[in-house]
Amino acid sequence: MFANGLQGWHLIILVLLVVLLFGAKRLPDAARSIGKSMKIFKAETKDLAGDKSASHEDAEPVETKQIPATPAPATPPAATDQQVADLQRQLDELKKQQADQPQKNAS
Repeated sequence: MFANGLQGWHLIILVLLVVLLFGAKRLPDAARSIGKSMKIFKAETKDLAGDKSASHEDAEPVETKQIPATPAPATPPAATDQQVADLQRQLDELKKQQADQPQKNAS
């Protein structure tokens, strides 16, 4: 009965079971992560075998993002003091509004 191995309808049933178990939305992400894991595993096994030059070529480069340096704004100190005072006033107003809200809800 199983002498022929996997037949076409066996594979179709397996694919349907996988889609039902994991859902069609998660399958591409799962396949991508499995591929990355296999690539890393392959690179590590080559390292253990002593072939270090090939493992560095096959390994994915680590993604690094550099944050661009932003220059400090050229505002005079008096303007920043005014901004701080305005922000403090807005913060005080928000605190008063939050304190008044529970009283309004309780009424």
